[in-house]
Amino acid sequence: MTQRTTDPGITQNSPALPKSAVIIGFAILCLTWMLNAMDRQVFYPLLPQIREELGFSLEQAGILATGFTLGLAIAGFIAGFIIDRFTRKTVIIMSILVFSVGTGLIATSSGFYDMAAYRLISGVGEGIQATALYAIVGAYFFHKRAFASGFVGVAFGLGIFLGPLVGVPIATSIGTWRAPFLVFAALGLLMSLAVYFLLRKTMSEALAGTNAAGIKHEYASVPKRILNRNTVVFGATSALSGLIFYGYLGLYPTFLTENLGFATGEASVAVAMGGLGAMLALLFGWFGDRFPQKWVLMAAFIGSGLTALPMYLVADSAASQYVLSFLLGAFASGGLFTNCATALQRSVQPDQVGRGQGIFVLTYYVAAAFSGLIFARLVTVFSWETAGVVQLVGLSVVGALIVAFADTRQMIRKAG
Repeated sequence: MTQRTTDPGITQNSPALPKSAVIIGFAILCLTWMLNAMDRQVFYPLLPQIREELGFSLEQAGILATGFTLGLAIAGFIAGFIIDRFTRKTVIIMSILVFSVGTGLIATSSGFYDMAAYRLISGVGEGIQATALYAIVGAYFFHKRAFASGFVGVAFGLGIFLGPLVGVPIATSIGTWRAPFLVFAALGLLMSLAVYFLLRKTMSEALAGTNAAGIKHEYASVPKRILNRNTVVFGATSALSGLIFYGYLGLYPTFLTENLGFATGEASVAVAMGGLGAMLALLFGWFGDRFPQKWVLMAAFIGSGLTALPMYLVADSAASQYVLSFLLGAFASGGLFTNCATALQRSVQPDQVGRGQGIFVLTYYVAAAFSGLIFARLVTVFSWETAGVVQLVGLSVVGALIVAFADTRQMIRKAG
């Protein structure tokens, strides 16, 4: 890979990109993230079928549902250091190829261990992509990073929405749960080619702050150490966010089908509604650029808890679950994911944006990796209702309390 210090695309004197090139490049990045979400999301509504055919226990299903994010976390954190030195565009392309190969291999699984390995491979690719993509967005759209990240969140939400609605019919029409994984793997190969030809290095390798259009920022109060008060606080809230969102996402279709008696199609729609809610990341990103992010995150934690409470204790109709899933997707993905990621970027110096994003990916996805197992264990020991209240509601309360300790004076902000 080309070292960043010698790449002409990152110099401050590079000519500005035409607006059309920026739009196309950003759109391609968003589409790759949408495919990433579709790859992840198609697994969940198909999990009951996979579990029935391959004889997995609920705890094994929980591990497979969310354990892949362990590879995502480790690879994403390492990528935080790699992309501060090497070409982000190359990293993005390679990451898409890796998670696409992993997705395709899932279709060949015959048991728990090989499927877990293939899920881990896909997670590695997705983790590297997540770090590189958000680093590009945070650097190029430096002065409006939360708002720009909101567009990425919209793409992720659209992927969550489309994954079940596209993947489940493919599986039904062909007669096997394996088919959608092969289709999405092929789409990944095509998407890597699109990035190669359509994403300009002037955009992908931009230095943080060089495209700020005359807007000045204050960095003096930001600690020079990666490990500081705010990175610890936002790292902790990121971990809690991963436990909350993936605790819901991983076994939610199983909860609906096995506990509430929903049909597979109804469960797929309910999960898809969470994707629609996640598309409100654009709104939450707008809030994050205009208000102190600690308060935006506190509101998102409170909203997540208030939504999860009736989801697991009261609502038993399809319509009510659709509404609650939409709201949980909005708060837990649109609100928490978007603002945890960008808050960590604002908590480090501009030249450390990749490492700041790496901290987010590490903390968020390590926690997410164990969320399915923890949720399944709580269900086994207690009940679905107790698991939902403890993991989703309880951790939302803890997150709202922890984020209050953030110091917004030590974050990058507009000067004046």
